[in-house]
Amino acid sequence: MHDRRRRPLAEVTQELVAAAAGRIPADTVIKGGKVVNVFTGEILRWDIAIKGERICSIGDVSHTTGQSTEVIDASGYYLCPGFLDGHLHVESSMVTVTQFARAVLPLGTTGIFMDPHEIANVLGMDGVRLMLEEGRQLPLKVMATIPSCVPAAPGFEDAGATFGPAEIAAAMEWPEICGLGEMMNFPGVLAGSPEVHGELRATLEAGKPITGHYSMPGDFRGAAAYAAAGIRSDHEMILKEDALNRMRLGIYAKMREGSAWRDVAATVKSLTETGIDGRRAILVSDDVHPETILSTGHLNHVVRRAISEGLSPIRAIQAVTINTAECFRVDQDLGAIAPGRFADILFLKDLAQVEVAMVMVDGKIIASGGKLLVELPAFAYPDFARNSVHLKEPLKPEHFRIDAPPGKSRVRVRAMEVVEASVLTRHLPVEVPVANGRIEASAAHDLAKVAVIERHGKKGTMGLGLVKGFGFQGGAVASTVAHDSHNLLIVGMNDGDMALAGNKLAECGGGMVAVRDGKVLALLPLPIAGLMSERPVEEVAGQVAQLRHAWEALGCRLVSPFMTMSLLSLPVLPELRLTNRGLVDTVQFQFAELIMP
Repeated sequence: MHDRRRRPLAEVTQELVAAAAGRIPADTVIKGGKVVNVFTGEILRWDIAIKGERICSIGDVSHTTGQSTEVIDASGYYLCPGFLDGHLHVESSMVTVTQFARAVLPLGTTGIFMDPHEIANVLGMDGVRLMLEEGRQLPLKVMATIPSCVPAAPGFEDAGATFGPAEIAAAMEWPEICGLGEMMNFPGVLAGSPEVHGELRATLEAGKPITGHYSMPGDFRGAAAYAAAGIRSDHEMILKEDALNRMRLGIYAKMREGSAWRDVAATVKSLTETGIDGRRAILVSDDVHPETILSTGHLNHVVRRAISEGLSPIRAIQAVTINTAECFRVDQDLGAIAPGRFADILFLKDLAQVEVAMVMVDGKIIASGGKLLVELPAFAYPDFARNSVHLKEPLKPEHFRIDAPPGKSRVRVRAMEVVEASVLTRHLPVEVPVANGRIEASAAHDLAKVAVIERHGKKGTMGLGLVKGFGFQGGAVASTVAHDSHNLLIVGMNDGDMALAGNKLAECGGGMVAVRDGKVLALLPLPIAGLMSERPVEEVAGQVAQLRHAWEALGCRLVSPFMTMSLLSLPVLPELRLTNRGLVDTVQFQFAELIMP
């Protein structure tokens, strides 16, 4: 089994120098490869000498070879640093850190800087600790930013935890915490909120970077003010101009390509159409579902996409190696094939196609031909993480009843209208009939009921609303993946099926389910915090496919319907959202009544 204890550079400098000088033999020498030098942008016919987990010398390293040295022939291969994902949520892959590592290591991802704000909203600091503890025993280098916005919209929703400056300051002392998670509350930054700036101060005083989330296209003045708060990076860009301006402001522009958010085609033009220095550009995945990893890949796919849009292979590789490492101030250890760095090296058969043949981590080949060669240790999540759906009482059909004002035959309501392949919803006034004093879902008008139920064992509050655009003809779907507070979210066409769907998820500890006429059509159990499964990514992807077929059988034809549904409860996105406390007008940032005057 791979030894997980990695010695810091301070402990091994004498040993590395002795090997580099030829006084003691290197453990491994890689000969005959073409090394991608990410510092200079060159490709050099260099050999590489490794002592322990780190590179001790490069170039002509014949003097480091001894009788005990293992020699690896890299003829025909390009050698580049292991890929580093500078912004992602492992929970979005629906599998644990271990299973995520098993899936992405053979694809060339050797390090991640995850933002675990999904599990933080459910299990608080204990959840973050569990993911970091799991990551410590893996070949994948797992680092994390501590989530900054828990909950995302205080006062409008109830999450499983609350983070403030004191919690952030305490977490900054953890060794794996490499910065502050995406600061979504950019209005609080610009308005000078003491709470928000307290978190920024705690991070800056710890000497760690602040990662950003500024989602106002075209707003240079606001972005400049945001940068003045010490924001070091930002992934929330969909336009070439915004990516360019982030880099001009000294902010690392994280260009994302995931399952639902595919921004590289537009944002990479900030490099290809300008010729600017690209050392402030980073390629990231953000949110990647299991089937995406299996069908298209992980960072190898993102790099390939950037190259296909005209970015040179070397600049694309810099954007997932040295640029990322420098952003997080860990370039003394990661991001380059150079003396002193960990020997995390990819053997590429084709540079432009990013064809990963072998993966070396800490000086050992751990994957070849797309297959992991090492066993990953099991990690057991405790019961509190596996039993996190706490409803006040079992759900009944009457919980979903929406009463109309007495004497009315028709009423006007506020509906959320989903927009396909977009994070937006429209605030849509709709006139609906009243039947037996109640407002019901209507397949003819493509109008479904939606409920958000607090599931963290607090008040058990529930918000009810209506949503247009899913196309459901019957049945109900439910999910405990409901950003960012991850309360129980149910969308349905009849009250009985909505109750069944919610109760089914409460029984299994969370996940996603589709039901119709009192029967379960498909179930995706996600027992870890209601967000992740410890099953292999292939198995989870198969369950996701079954769920998608069930959604289609219910009438939904949307692209990425699970992600679209999961954002219905996120009250920091325009225009209308539903939380466990009720409907939120997210343009005016105030609660709104379902039934209009």
